[in-house]
Amino acid sequence: MTKFTSFSSRVIWMPIDNVDTDQIIPARFLKTVSKEGLGDQLFYDWRYDAQGQPRADFVLNHPLAKGVQILLTGDNFGCGSSREHAPWALTQFGFRAVISTSFADIFKQNALKNSLLPIVVSSDVHDLLSQMVAENPFLKLRVDLASQRLMLPSGQGIKFPVDPFAKHCLLEGIDELDYVLQQEAAIAAYESEGGSPLNTLA
Repeated sequence: MTKFTSFSSRVIWMPIDNVDTDQIIPARFLKTVSKEGLGDQLFYDWRYDAQGQPRADFVLNHPLAKGVQILLTGDNFGCGSSREHAPWALTQFGFRAVISTSFADIFKQNALKNSLLPIVVSSDVHDLLSQMVAENPFLKLRVDLASQRLMLPSGQGIKFPVDPFAKHCLLEGIDELDYVLQQEAAIAAYESEGGSPLNTLA
């Protein structure tokens, strides 16, 4: 993984609650073990008609969606099955953060492991952001993971929660295995002194 850095982006507002992972990436596209190309299948059944042509009324097909890295969506995003392809598809499309009032737990964990930041905000903040984007489709927000703040154009910062370990891994650009390997010297020193995880069970 690459290190997760602060960034600014316009926002796509998709006001749909209970978006499940089969809607994010339909099951028929799960045969691949590669992330490449999954951005084309993101929200496929909503983005395209029966002939595979883009639906003009779907938000990701609008010219303003090009290059956008923040998705503002409804409540309970990522519910349903635990497929890791869902955050893969979102990141392959270009999203780096998704804002919602709540996320399915498994989706949230999969997202954090794939450099996609799930940002949970209160209903009041969600309503404010929705109104701001509706009034100004060119609105830009800044995501600062280090300070755990979503910065508004006014300079106001909105604090959001992040699991400390996941935050560390994102900022360092490492996964769980990388983290363990970083502790190799400490583990070796502990073992050389006769330490063992089994001793704690005695």
